[in-house]
Amino acid sequence: MNQEERRKLKCAIVDEIAAQKHLIESLAESVKPVAPDNAIGRLTRMEALGSQGISENTLGAARAKLAKLETALEKVDRPGFGICVRCENPIPKGRIMAMPENVLCVPCAEKR
Repeated sequence: MNQEERRKLKCAIVDEIAAQKHLIESLAESVKPVAPDNAIGRLTRMEALGSQGISENTLGAARAKLAKLETALEKVDRPGFGICVRCENPIPKGRIMAMPENVLCVPCAEKR
């Protein structure tokens, strides 16, 4: 990966980090507890609790992705960046550009 490709990748990672932070902020509002004394009805309350659970899972996934993206941003200038941690073959540039947080090539990711 040349310097220009690394620069573009850094910009893409920074943009994705900003998007994940925005998503986390919006999800943080939707995971607030549903008050039991809320007069919204039994079924509506159950739906709100179900929606809250989905939002909590999405929030967890967004936080995990944010951490991986921040790690990728730290490592993008290192010589080993873009090398599969399992088989040590280069990860295709298209995969890195699409998902810079990945540390596995496609064949290794499929085996997992």
